[in-house]
Amino acid sequence: MPELRVLSALDAARIQWYHFKAIIVAGMGLFTDAYDLFCIAPIMKMISQIYYHKDSIGTAILSTSYAIALLGTALGQLIFGYLGDRVGRRKVYGLCLLIMVFSSFGCGFSVCTTRRSCVMVSLGFFRFVLGLGIGGDYPLSATIMSEFANKRTRGAFIAAVFSMQGLGILMSSAVTMVVCVAFKNAAGEGSSEKTNVAGLETLAPPESDIAWRLILMIGALPAALTFYWRMLMPETARYTALVENNVVQAAKDMQRVMSVSMISQISEDSSSELEQPPASSYKLFSRRFLSLHGRDLFAASANWFLVDVVFYTSNLLLSQIFNLSNKPLNSTNVYDSAFEVSKLAAIVAACSTIPGYWFTVYFIDKIGRVKIQMMGFFLMAVVYLVAGIPYSWYWSKHEKTKKGFMVLYGLIFFFSNFGPNTTTFIIPAELFPARFRSTCHGISGAAGKFGAIVGTVGFLWATKHHEEDGFPDVKRVRIAFLILGGVCIAGMFVTYFFTRETMGRSLEENEDKIGTTSGSSSANELLPRQY
Repeated sequence: MPELRVLSALDAARIQWYHFKAIIVAGMGLFTDAYDLFCIAPIMKMISQIYYHKDSIGTAILSTSYAIALLGTALGQLIFGYLGDRVGRRKVYGLCLLIMVFSSFGCGFSVCTTRRSCVMVSLGFFRFVLGLGIGGDYPLSATIMSEFANKRTRGAFIAAVFSMQGLGILMSSAVTMVVCVAFKNAAGEGSSEKTNVAGLETLAPPESDIAWRLILMIGALPAALTFYWRMLMPETARYTALVENNVVQAAKDMQRVMSVSMISQISEDSSSELEQPPASSYKLFSRRFLSLHGRDLFAASANWFLVDVVFYTSNLLLSQIFNLSNKPLNSTNVYDSAFEVSKLAAIVAACSTIPGYWFTVYFIDKIGRVKIQMMGFFLMAVVYLVAGIPYSWYWSKHEKTKKGFMVLYGLIFFFSNFGPNTTTFIIPAELFPARFRSTCHGISGAAGKFGAIVGTVGFLWATKHHEEDGFPDVKRVRIAFLILGGVCIAGMFVTYFFTRETMGRSLEENEDKIGTTSGSSSANELLPRQY
């Protein structure tokens, strides 16, 4: 059939320039996502100094500030993932990018500098909208890259797109540090003198209220620069051929951007073979869908939920534990406070986060998704248990240097990204039929973001210090470490019993494999398959 020739040609296509261009264009969305989502920690340090001097930001406000963008991201994944299957990947892709650009600028223009509550409400609104755009980018980037890639290197290409998050985290930290140094140097000695901002006496000079806004608005630049190139991308051939039933247009689109053999054999009259809809036209969440894909959707969603509980809580733990919490707020300059948090994030990103991503890029199509995910969950569990069991006495003896915990945290972020944080992004883009692919990826990702909300909000409240609101209690942090180790063990269980290997097969072969095995419910069918 003509559509099979198109898909076979894509699966057999050699690696070429357009694949790398697609990685960059799609990856810049993840770059922007990471920049905007991870710059909030130092920003909250600055806002704490500017608007909450002598009080510190309480747990309620702090947890809300982290959760609001994550909630928007979860809703964005559900909404735009569904729209990506209904109206096309390309159309929705551009809309998500525009939302990110305008909401990033909106964050910088959060109104009302005379009342801190008003600023937080305005900032929260724009970060929620920003989350909608970020959420839509997740399923669309993964789906588009999976449908453009050949089956031999598909995992590496999707992982390369996701690895742009690491560069986004690094850029977020670098921009924050540069802005802080520039504003501090411009203020000179005045940066350490008490001033009056929004009616409060503080070490934050008036221009510091511009600094944090500038950091947020710079996050719009990568997305804005990417928009033109995204609009030049054609619709994916798989969507055009399998969902829109237009093989001829799919062939033309591929010929326009790639050198693919066999596509030229498809003639105009081949469109007559595709006038009828596909035979297997079951609907989303129908009984047929659940029998074929319900287990895979559960596995993808559960794994993403569990890893995001760990990953986002780990990022929050990093900023909370290795901060200047032992100093009163009025002893630290507003720029120094944000600089220290960003410097730590940059070190972790450069030494462990980014290498972890690229280890996955190299090994994902050599040893498989399931093995990497199992290994990552296992080693993260080991590290958390090693960190949690002796936490109290180690913390008291190494409070100043914290070098041991830096090493452990480096290992956590390395094996998170050379592990389930990356594979949970890849696997949902490979398991489901074209007409459900973006939707199911969005559902899986939304489950992950709800896990992130549970992790961040739950951690902040569970480790809340009774006397110093906004700072963690050391003894409770130890318990949080042990719980996170248990979450990783649960991830191993779900991966081993429910997650299927997708390496080395085309997207359509993965779907066919589901159909041939769906009639059996034995335990052996649940175990990871090796190919």
